[in-house]
Amino acid sequence: MPSRVDPGRIRILRAGPPRAGRYVLYWMQSSQRTEENPALAYATERADRAGLPLVVYFGLDRRYPESTLRHFRFMAEGLSEIARSLEAMGIFFALLAKSPQEGACRLAKDASLLVLDRGYLRPHLVMEKYAGENCPCPVVQVEGNVAVPVDTASPKEEYSAATLRPKIERLLDRFLHRTVTVAPRHSSLSLDLATLAGEPAGTILSQVEMDRSVPASPVLKGGSAEADRWFSDFLNQRLDTFAETRNDPGGDGGSGMSPYLHFGQVSPVTLALRAREHGGPGMSAFLEELIVRRELAVNFVHYNPHYDTIASLPAWAQNTLARHQGDQREYVYSPAELEKAATHDPYWNAAQREMVTTGHMQGYMRMYWGKKILEWSPSPQEAYATALALNNRYEIDGRDPNGYAGVAWCFGKHDRPWKEREIFGMVRYMNAAGLKRKFAMDRYISRFPG
Repeated sequence: MPSRVDPGRIRILRAGPPRAGRYVLYWMQSSQRTEENPALAYATERADRAGLPLVVYFGLDRRYPESTLRHFRFMAEGLSEIARSLEAMGIFFALLAKSPQEGACRLAKDASLLVLDRGYLRPHLVMEKYAGENCPCPVVQVEGNVAVPVDTASPKEEYSAATLRPKIERLLDRFLHRTVTVAPRHSSLSLDLATLAGEPAGTILSQVEMDRSVPASPVLKGGSAEADRWFSDFLNQRLDTFAETRNDPGGDGGSGMSPYLHFGQVSPVTLALRAREHGGPGMSAFLEELIVRRELAVNFVHYNPHYDTIASLPAWAQNTLARHQGDQREYVYSPAELEKAATHDPYWNAAQREMVTTGHMQGYMRMYWGKKILEWSPSPQEAYATALALNNRYEIDGRDPNGYAGVAWCFGKHDRPWKEREIFGMVRYMNAAGLKRKFAMDRYISRFPG
C-alpha cells in the first residue's frame, strides 16, 4: 500500500530494515499535534505494516535555551490535549522530563523503527544527529511543519522572497494536500510500559528548570483546539480584509497563528487549505505570509549557520552598518531600559509592553520595534543581541525561524539597500512620523498604556 505521506517529506537518518521490536516509536518534538501530522501518519502506517502498536514519546527538555514559564505553559496546554487525543486513538503517550534525545534512544531499544519530525534550529539538529548516530533501530525523519520541504524548495540560502517565491509556487500543487492519520490497528495502551509511564503535562512543569519570572500569557492559551478557534474567527471576520488591515497596529487584522505554528500545534497546510477554501480578496496576501515569508525564514536558518548573530546579514548590510557604527546617537538606551519600556517613544513603549504582557506583538510594530533598537543602541552588534534576547524571552513564538529572520530583516536581511543616512547607513529606516501618518496610533497606545 503506498504511503499517504509524500516521499519528498521523508529522510532516512539511519538506514536498515525494520527489526524485531515491541512497537514503532514516534518521537514527537516539533509537530505537537495529532491532526495533519505527516510524521504521525507515517509512523502509524509503518506500525500497521509491521503488525505492531505505536508509541508516541515527547521529551520535555529541562534546559532548552531561553525557556520561560510562558513558553512551557503554552506548550504544556497543547501536550495535555495531545495526550487525550492519542489515548482516544489507542496510542500510548510517554511524556518525560528528560533529555529528549537520550529518552528517545532508550525507548528505541525496544522499537522496530524510530520516526521523528523535523525542526530547523541548532537544538533540533543536535537531537536528530544524536538519534541517527546512537539509536539502535532504523531512524526516519518526516517533515511536516512547512508547506514545501526546505531542501526541496531550494538547495541554497535565498536572497529574498522574490527569489524563493517562484520555487515554492511551482511545488505547491504537489505538497499542499491533506495527510490523513487514522488510528493504528494495534493499540499500545495494553503494553507493559510501566517504566515509560509519563506524567500529566501540567505537573511535569515543576520538574523543569526554567525562567519563572516571565508569567504565562493572560490572553493566549496553547493547543490545537485553541488554534482552530482563533483561526475560524479569523476566516469569518478578518481574512477578507487582511491585505488592508494586517499592518494597522490599532486594529486586529492578523491571524494570530504564529505561536501555534511555532509549537507545531497547527499545520501550515491546514491553514493554507482552509484559507483557499474560504477564498476572498485577502487570501493571496495571507498565503504569501504563511507560506512564502515563513518558509523564507526556514530557508534562512537552515542554510545560514550564523542565523542568530549579525554575521548572518548580507555583506552590504554588514559593511554599511560598520561604516556608521560611530555615528552620534540622539538617544542611547541600555538593554535593561529597553526591557522596561523606558524610552522617550510612546509607540515603541506600547509595543514592548504588549510583548511583555501578552507574549505577542503586532506585526508592523515588531518591525518598528527592531529598527528602533538598532537606532538607540551603542552599536549594531549590541542592538542585534538585545533584539534577539527580548524577542526570545517574551514572545511565545520566540526562538523560531520567523523570529530570527524578523530581527535580521530589521538590520537588512532579505531587503535591499536604501538611501544612506546616519546610524542605519543603507539599511531601511522607520520613524514615528510614519506610524502617525499611516495609522491611528493613539488607539494602539490606549491598549497598552504605561
